[in-house]
Amino acid sequence: MHRMKVEEGPASSRRDFLRIGGLGTLGLGLAGRVYGSSATRSGGAVILLMMVGGPSQLETFDPKPDAPDEIRGPFRAIETAIPGVRLGEHLPGIARRMGRLTLIRSLFHDASPIHETGLQLIGTGRLCRPGEDHPHLGALAARALGSSGGLPPFVILPGPIGNTGVSIPNGQSAGSLSPSFAPFLLGDDPASPDYDPRRTLDRARRFLDHASELTSADEPDRSTYRAFDLGAERPTTRETYGRSTFGQSCLLARRLVEAGVRVVVVNMARTVFDTPSWDVHGSGPFSTFDDYARNLLPTFDRGYSALIDDLDASGLLDSTLVVASGEFGRSPRINASGGRDHWPGAWSALLAGGGQAGGRIIGATDRQAARPIDRPVAAADLFAIMADALGLGGIGAGNVPTVA
Repeated sequence: MHRMKVEEGPASSRRDFLRIGGLGTLGLGLAGRVYGSSATRSGGAVILLMMVGGPSQLETFDPKPDAPDEIRGPFRAIETAIPGVRLGEHLPGIARRMGRLTLIRSLFHDASPIHETGLQLIGTGRLCRPGEDHPHLGALAARALGSSGGLPPFVILPGPIGNTGVSIPNGQSAGSLSPSFAPFLLGDDPASPDYDPRRTLDRARRFLDHASELTSADEPDRSTYRAFDLGAERPTTRETYGRSTFGQSCLLARRLVEAGVRVVVVNMARTVFDTPSWDVHGSGPFSTFDDYARNLLPTFDRGYSALIDDLDASGLLDSTLVVASGEFGRSPRINASGGRDHWPGAWSALLAGGGQAGGRIIGATDRQAARPIDRPVAAADLFAIMADALGLGGIGAGNVPTVA
């Protein structure tokens, strides 16, 4: 049985909180609290599930069932494996697995309330000034750790984020580093009947041929091909993840880290316009709460739950940190269109694996889920936690290299 514990304590400033653990690098004090010690991890992998568009904290991980209707929203709150901790009603699988997870409820940033700033902070640890483009954590890992097993070290599934409203970097590139450290883009829908792993492997080989700075002693072989081959999985396993693009991307992410990939990003949407995304403004071209209930929440709950179970059963969960987060939260008060607007003042993220103990809640928000009132966690600190899981603990938000 997993030991379950809710982190409690008086409200503290962000500076005091980040001092916990005795490490000077931004975010590593938080990493120490997440993992249960201040030691730096090494040799692990990171799977980052980007909930593109910014999910509402009130409908997902931080419901406020006692708030007025215009704040509470349309969904019920349900009990979880941690007594007294509730989630939104459309996340029953995650609720049952909370004993293995760490939930951060006090994320925030104070930059412009646009998608791109949050994506930059989580992916790169800092904001871009005009003319800048900082490297994603995966690019930094590619430079520091190289390739392994004949596969690119940094992979984005199923493809990069495109238009989210403002034409500035979204933090998913190699930035100012050499193009050798750019992500390998799957470029196909792994849920499609036309998905061909042989085509993907050929593209991966060409990618590595041109990425001269990525060294690997291993040549691609049949086992490397099989990493991309979802047909090698039992049909029941594929069904467990769900036949959605997100579900099959989660399954592929597990296969890739199993084969030696260091960082896998799964983008649940590639734009926020005219497609189901977490950008729940309430009317077109954006999403609605009906989209949440019918599509986004059940799809996420199913794919995420299967990924955690699968990694746990294979023994990979201890060395693989799985992070699920959006780029910001949503406004506490429901707007005139019946949705919620951009709100970087507070949101939540789920962490699993990577050596963390699980069964813990870090931080809290006020009665409206509008701002942190306990242990505020800056978006850039999430980047530092992921860097620590990769053994790159010296890379914090204030210490990210910008040149090759």
